[in-house]
Amino acid sequence: MQKNTILAAEEIAMFCRLQMQVKKGLPIRSSEMGVLIYIQKQDEPVTPLMISNFFQIAKPSVTAMINELIKKKYLVKVPSATDGRSYTVSVTEKGQELVASTHDEYFKVIAILEDKMGDDDFKSFFKLIQKANTILIEERGK
Repeated sequence: MQKNTILAAEEIAMFCRLQMQVKKGLPIRSSEMGVLIYIQKQDEPVTPLMISNFFQIAKPSVTAMINELIKKKYLVKVPSATDGRSYTVSVTEKGQELVASTHDEYFKVIAILEDKMGDDDFKSFFKLIQKANTILIEERGK
């Protein structure tokens, strides 16, 4: 393996670890927090398939997260009026309070990066992250 590849892997791993440290102390897993934030930001009712597609994770994983969030009273399940098997999920008041109370801390690292990198570097960084995500999503589909 090339030295640059090893160094890149180490730096990416470090970035991920540093980002994850910000989210400590949550009463739910960071992946569940991501789902709560996603659902709260949507303008339309959210289905498990929408969550699966957005996060690029399998529906059974989404179902497990949804069930856990319902159990902890952060989400409610709303049955479909037309299809007994389908449902949407919405954030409860307790879930909204959790998102609001952790919002600043959750995005603190990104705000620091934007501030310290400056506009141009941050925009470049963001575009490169988007490009990397697109490549990895395409590769996963092969």
